[in-house]
Amino acid sequence: MSQGADGPVEARTPQLLRGLMEIALLRLLRDRAEYGLEILVRLRQDAGLNVAEGTIYPLLHRLEKAGSIASEWRIDPAGGRPRRYYALTPTGASELETLSAEWKSISGALNAFLES
Repeated sequence: MSQGADGPVEARTPQLLRGLMEIALLRLLRDRAEYGLEILVRLRQDAGLNVAEGTIYPLLHRLEKAGSIASEWRIDPAGGRPRRYYALTPTGASELETLSAEWKSISGALNAFLES
């Protein structure tokens, strides 16, 4: 196990992932509304984030409370079961744009530094 200044690297990884999950989740909802399990699967597959099921719903609730996303209950036509769908709001779209620009700037500078 790698050891850093603040303890094992593995112990700090979830903190880093939380910030990345927010950007990825907002980006995911930019194109269409999705329900919780679908969001979880796409964050794992499309964004490559190892997201635990127990972390996605608190994030969704926090972003909804902040006004970045909105939710509504829909009946699934295939299964007839109600699901809560989440969609990006105009506030969330603006936040995504800002966070994306910040991420690109920070990650670009850090990548250049790490490769030097």
